[in-house]
Amino acid sequence: QVQLVESGGGLVQPGGSLRLSCTASGFSRDDYGIGWFRQAPGKEREAVSCISSPDGYTYYADSVKGRFTISRDNAKNTVYLQMDNLKPKDTGVYYCTTVSTLTTLHSMCIFGVLGANYWGKGTLVTVTP
Repeated sequence: QVQLVESGGGLVQPGGSLRLSCTASGFSRDDYGIGWFRQAPGKEREAVSCISSPDGYTYYADSVKGRFTISRDNAKNTVYLQMDNLKPKDTGVYYCTTVSTLTTLHSMCIFGVLGANYWGKGTLVTVTP
């Protein structure tokens, strides 16, 4: 079972930036990638950005395109989410999880079919004036 640790959240004003980190231990060579998801109070968990480990295929939710950048350092088993020009609507707990295959990446990151999965504890991002 992979262990996931998110970090980098905090309190920031609109227009500010944060960089989140997701470090995975026990990541299998057969695991396809990592996805970032967030959950605001009273809302469903939603996909933010995903990246494949073998080839760097990326997905961004429309709401964050042009503002967020996902990257990976496979040697460190770490995926980063650089969040720029943050908005209050970005507020929420950010989680990372593994995606097993390209098909799973599509279903989870594009179509929002999350199902049962392993999640980290999350890191809280609060964007407020």
